[in-house]
Amino acid sequence: MTTEAKTYAHWVDGAWHRPPGGHYQITDPATEEPVGHAPEGGSGEIDAAVRAARTAQEAWARTGPQERSRVLERIADVLTERGPELVPLLQAETGATLKVARGMQIPTAADRFRRYARGALEPDTVPLAPQPVKATALAPGGLIGAAAVRRPVGVVGCITSYNFPVVNLAGKVAPALAMGNAVVCKPAPQDPLSCLELGPLLQEAGLPDGLYNVVTGSGSAPGEALVAHPDVDMISFTGSTSVGKKIAEVAGRTMKRTLMELGGKGAALVLDDADDGIRKAALGSVASTWTFHSGQICTAPTRVLVHRSHYDEFVTALAQYAAALTLGDPTKERTVVGPLISAAQRDRVEAYIEGAREQGAKILAGGTRPTGPATGFYVAPTLIGEVTPEMTVAREELFGPVVVALPFEDDEEAVHLANGTPYGLYDYVFSGDAGRAWRLAERLRSGNVGINTAQRHPETPFGGFKESGIGRDGGSFGLHAYSEFQSVVWPS
Repeated sequence: MTTEAKTYAHWVDGAWHRPPGGHYQITDPATEEPVGHAPEGGSGEIDAAVRAARTAQEAWARTGPQERSRVLERIADVLTERGPELVPLLQAETGATLKVARGMQIPTAADRFRRYARGALEPDTVPLAPQPVKATALAPGGLIGAAAVRRPVGVVGCITSYNFPVVNLAGKVAPALAMGNAVVCKPAPQDPLSCLELGPLLQEAGLPDGLYNVVTGSGSAPGEALVAHPDVDMISFTGSTSVGKKIAEVAGRTMKRTLMELGGKGAALVLDDADDGIRKAALGSVASTWTFHSGQICTAPTRVLVHRSHYDEFVTALAQYAAALTLGDPTKERTVVGPLISAAQRDRVEAYIEGAREQGAKILAGGTRPTGPATGFYVAPTLIGEVTPEMTVAREELFGPVVVALPFEDDEEAVHLANGTPYGLYDYVFSGDAGRAWRLAERLRSGNVGINTAQRHPETPFGGFKESGIGRDGGSFGLHAYSEFQSVVWPS
């Protein structure tokens, strides 16, 4: 596969559908050159995709779990075999560094399909012990047996984010298919091409037509149509909290199930008992905000809260780290900081940095537009100190390579600062006492807490507290997210 500016169509019911509304350009964030042209979609295309999904889902739900597992396993194999062909396109439309695009996009997507190939075989029935029940006006008494059974939700609308388009989509599509659902996908407008390319690959792997559909668009019309469609049973959304609130409002009118993975403002707490080794681990974790897709990740520790006894030393080390990072062409092996997804996102992040200056914060590293790359939407790795909790950069999600640092005096203040934003997706505690860190974690209003690591566990439930979302997926919890419990009762 080349990265020539190919013109795409929607993928609906196992075939390409030419868009009556024309196309829009997808731009490489590093070169600012066209990568391809995505189809403009609207309510008509969404309706066709939903109708195809509904028809296909009814047959798929009756397919045995062994067959669903076999198809998902084959999808994983095809992604593994063909993945290297997709990397140039995926990198060009996302601006991800080579390490991220090659190692954390297609392989992780394949892993997710493989995981839910196993998930399709997990028991879907919870047997309940028989209970003696007295007679009522409705029925005679006796010994009553029962079971709780997970059933497919139906048609799932998947609306995904631009930072990890294929990985994020796989995390929704794989468990949804494993449970017997069909999906209609609306990728982020900035980089939908790889998601469209998945259509023929899933078909090649044996997925029946109509179960995977993709409709794209440069604006909000296709997403709005998907959320409002009366024959869509569930919306799974990853993106900003502001958009998530709008989706929840519309979905609630038809009582759609929702799974919302929204924004984050992660805090890394570096306690007074953190020794040199643990402080180095904390340093690397916080620096990942700069090096891991240029901070375009909702779980990033974008706030570092450091005990005052370590603050000066830690912040100095962070500033030195930021200054030493290689920024530039994401196709080069040595590059660790690539561009942001668009000029609009770059301008947004720069406005936050300037706002911090105006509010009295001090820029300790970065803070200016890099002069090296001749093209691209770059923001230099930026560290902001002398930040107070009420400042905008300490409260709002920037989604860029910016870290803010705040000192604290004791655990009480650390918890207060960590919980002091509307978000609660992912926090981190770095301490020489694992028991102390565990006790502190239970006080954090966050859906996920890492202790002395930024590593993830693939089987944990993933989601957020407060305005960071509703519901959980991941591991077996993903099977619950894309299913409904049905209680079945009978006389024993």
